[in-house]
Amino acid sequence: MAVFDIFSKRQKRLRGEVPDVYQYDEISGKLRTQVIHIINDAIGTEAECQRSSEVHEAYDTVVGILRREYGIFSLDARSFTKTYSMHAEFVDFISRAHETEECLDAIELALKLIDTIVRDNFYYRNGRGGETVADDAIEEMNRRFKEDGLGYEFVDGELIRIDSQLLHAEAVKPALLLLNTEDYKGPHEEFLSAYEHYRLGNNKEALTDGLKAFESTMKAICDKRRWAYDPTKDTAKKLIDILFDNGLIPQFWQTQFASLRSLLESSVPTGRNKLSGHGQGATPQTVPDHLTAYMLHMTASTLVFLTTAEKEFP
Repeated sequence: MAVFDIFSKRQKRLRGEVPDVYQYDEISGKLRTQVIHIINDAIGTEAECQRSSEVHEAYDTVVGILRREYGIFSLDARSFTKTYSMHAEFVDFISRAHETEECLDAIELALKLIDTIVRDNFYYRNGRGGETVADDAIEEMNRRFKEDGLGYEFVDGELIRIDSQLLHAEAVKPALLLLNTEDYKGPHEEFLSAYEHYRLGNNKEALTDGLKAFESTMKAICDKRRWAYDPTKDTAKKLIDILFDNGLIPQFWQTQFASLRSLLESSVPTGRNKLSGHGQGATPQTVPDHLTAYMLHMTASTLVFLTTAEKEFP
């Protein structure tokens, strides 16, 4: 369903009452209700769950996954004294979940189902095209998140954390799009894993997977171009040398790209090596969120540059 720019929204913008900084710790009651509306539109309502085996099976799938992963028999203890449909149990969980991450678990699972089962079923429910239903639901969900100042977006089958809308739009999403091919399957998975660690607060692991994606992308480029390298020994610095030596960056741009080479050799690998890739000593090291975000955005921009340069290389 379309997102309408109603009168009250416009007035709030004029008064400066809209969030200009993302937050990650709380999902408002308003947003939870909007999420349920979107899921009802895409997967099915309570009434449809009662009369349609297809809709019931969809909700049974996501409820079953959450029950098993949390190690519980029901998402709501009250279901032992009251008969709940799969739809009711699921949407009630989204409404009442105290832990933000658990609510996001449920939303992400619903979006994954919409992005696969609904998308692939041309006549799902009321005959609307499944691909249209899926695209509309995901687009609206991401817009509702943004309106409410919740710093996540559903991209490539996962909820990923956003720190800057500009950086996300200009670096992270293009990187995921360019990596989402068979040639870059490994770095694509590693890059998604980096952002999943970041969403969960595992910043050291996020930096580690960010470097893996960076190195794997360069190896994939070497494989595509049949440029020799040692897959077991060559690290980021050596792989960067190979790309420069083979002219991925044209010779007449070498001076202009000296700063880029310095960035690739020192910033991305060194940031990971010093903060996450080696032993931390007797005192545990803490990698702050702002530094992790900076490193991941830097990595994303680098991956966009490398994959685009390879694509346009003669």
